[in-house]
Amino acid sequence: MHYLIISIVCSVAVAVLLKISRSKKIDIEQAVAVNYLAAIALCMWFLKPELGAWKSHLPDWWLFAALGVLLPAVFVVMGRAVAHTGIVKSDAAQRLSLFLPIAASFLIFGETLSPGRLIGIVLAFVALLCLLWKGGGGNKAGASVTEAGLLLGVWAGYGVIDILFKQVAKSGTAFSGNLLVAFCVAAVLMFGYLFYKGSKWTAAGILGGLLLGCLNFANILFYIRAHQVFSSNPTLVFAGMNIGVIVLGTLVGALVFKEKISQINAAGIAVAVAAIGCLFYWPYIARLAGL
Repeated sequence: MHYLIISIVCSVAVAVLLKISRSKKIDIEQAVAVNYLAAIALCMWFLKPELGAWKSHLPDWWLFAALGVLLPAVFVVMGRAVAHTGIVKSDAAQRLSLFLPIAASFLIFGETLSPGRLIGIVLAFVALLCLLWKGGGGNKAGASVTEAGLLLGVWAGYGVIDILFKQVAKSGTAFSGNLLVAFCVAAVLMFGYLFYKGSKWTAAGILGGLLLGCLNFANILFYIRAHQVFSSNPTLVFAGMNIGVIVLGTLVGALVFKEKISQINAAGIAVAVAAIGCLFYWPYIARLAGL
């Protein structure tokens, strides 16, 4: 269980770093680029992928190309979402993205739609609408459109990335090698973009990126370790990770950063937890309810 707890803490720590990046004068784009250099080094050190098996990745080049584009792009969107909407909503939107791979599991990969997953998907939509809700008019309406767009970007982006990783796993190639190739493509594209725009590098951006890379990789590493420990019960890891991040993110956002959460937003977080519970624990819920 301690692996899962560490992964949850690292995931929320990434959001905290993105939240304070503006006040610490950390350029998010620079930090995201350097983050992948740190992630590549740590992946080589801890996961030790088989470099000699590079030919096995060629048939799936389009997957790595898509991941290489989406990984840094969604990271930047997440950073802006945290800055504009706060940790609470951004983390919840990211965790609700699990709706997309679950929907893909029966729409694309041919799995059966169970009652629990159907209820969970409906609740996920309700939760997302509650999280996107922002009252008020005038200038606040414009801000609401911007925030909604960023949260939808986080939700859709992380959901598509999860589907791509599932497709990569389906191809039978090693996860450590997949991760290394995706990190390398993302690094090349991100650094190419920054050099093209003539970005002026700063010490804050580089140091922030190294810290971001360590936290990001630790999140992934300990998440994998948790799956290895609970190999016979992966739903515990899926549900525990998502609920844990939403709860801890809410506490940190509200208590540390004094983020304002409306009653509708709070209801959305509660519904999100219920949605995740239905998606992964429906047999137990149905048994307790006598269904």
